[in-house]
Amino acid sequence: MRAERIRTLIAGGENETVEFKKAMSSVPDSLYETVCSFLNHKGGDILLGVDDSGQVVGLSNDKVDTWCIDIANATNNGNRFSPPYLLYPQKILFEDNWLIVIQVPESSQVHRLRGQVYSRGASGDYKVTDPNQIAQMVNRKRTFYSEAKVYPYLRVVDLDEKTLQKTRERMQYIRPNHPWLNLSTEEFLRKAGLYCRDQERGEEGLSLAAALLFGKEETILNILPFYKIDALLKRSNVDRYDDRCYVQTNIIEGYLLLMEFIERHLPDPFYLEGDVRISLRDKIFRELVANLLVHREYTKADQARILIYRDRIEFTNPCIPHWRGRVDPDSVVPFQKNPLLSRMFLQLGWVEEIGSGLMNVMKYLPLYAKGGHAEIQEDENYRVLVYLEANTPQATPQATPQATPQATEQAEAERTRRILEFCRTPRSREEIQTLLGLKDREYFRKDILEPLIASGKLELTEPDKPTSPKQRYKTKDSAL
Repeated sequence: MRAERIRTLIAGGENETVEFKKAMSSVPDSLYETVCSFLNHKGGDILLGVDDSGQVVGLSNDKVDTWCIDIANATNNGNRFSPPYLLYPQKILFEDNWLIVIQVPESSQVHRLRGQVYSRGASGDYKVTDPNQIAQMVNRKRTFYSEAKVYPYLRVVDLDEKTLQKTRERMQYIRPNHPWLNLSTEEFLRKAGLYCRDQERGEEGLSLAAALLFGKEETILNILPFYKIDALLKRSNVDRYDDRCYVQTNIIEGYLLLMEFIERHLPDPFYLEGDVRISLRDKIFRELVANLLVHREYTKADQARILIYRDRIEFTNPCIPHWRGRVDPDSVVPFQKNPLLSRMFLQLGWVEEIGSGLMNVMKYLPLYAKGGHAEIQEDENYRVLVYLEANTPQATPQATPQATPQATEQAEAERTRRILEFCRTPRSREEIQTLLGLKDREYFRKDILEPLIASGKLELTEPDKPTSPKQRYKTKDSAL
């Protein structure tokens, strides 16, 4: 969380979604009441080290690290929180004072602290004891959060074992001491909130979120037969596509496939932040791909899509709108559409803290492409339009010596002649690259192969399956 946002929260004072805690000698027990209230209500921010009046009093430096661990352990403790909700507090130095900041999303489930339900109002946290009020809370969440629907006949064997293992390995890489690593699969799913009890029917089982994150392809399609995600490259062939990534796997595998597609078709210009090189492409598009997956409304039949054009990239996913119209990340309060999915992606390091992801997109886009910017629109579909200028840095091609424009044109003409002569007999991409002595597949595809296809000099032997392993390229008779 940035200092500017902390300053804004303090200036606004305590309210329905902001709570200050002084915490001089120990973590106050009332902190957990607020965590439970925020989970059950609209989410919110807790600032530990700020008194009720908004005065920054700070925390003892020798206690901050221990308290962060204690809070994480307490929220992950099933004897305290039911169901548990693992939170990672942030230790932040603000105006020479140490603070602990806890961002609590609204949960798709109703949580209890030591058996007691809490909620949030204008005057603070309060206990909810009326069964009708608790039922209303459950029904309200069910309206927005289909991810928590329990499927009592869904079993662990319906999940993909390799994806579960891959998830554990990724967690261990991100946080070697992650508390979920040594749990059995069922306990792991329980701690993640994916194996739970239906509050209305009393049935226990895996949720829709569990199927989406880890389900086998047939498991997901049995529940959601219309489920798919489509990524299309439309640079040369805008009416159809130049390349396609069609996803019907679980969203863990789907994220990896979509990021691979992004990396294949979008450049990653050299950039230093301080003296450290960072990937602008990852900073921007990791967040946008994750956003497409974790904020989608999966009970709607509309498909999620990524469209890559020469001058822009469009991300579209169906949603239940929380706002309508244009979204400004600087002024709109973040709202997580699928907290269970978001939390798992947070554990894997694929999303930022609440609200900061889209801020990073806006921050890094002008550095990625001169004049680059994004527009976000929310209605029945959530759309992010990323605009790139025509002079967006291109992926670095294989090094070539400097040459005059005339010499370059002659070299390109000779190269084209060799390719067209060679492809009188249908040839594979690898064969053409070998002929030219090129190792850079991306440079060859974008700068050589695609222009020849677009200009009508080469044709595909499998035009309806551009990415088919049997694909070959043949010189058109009219080009000879």
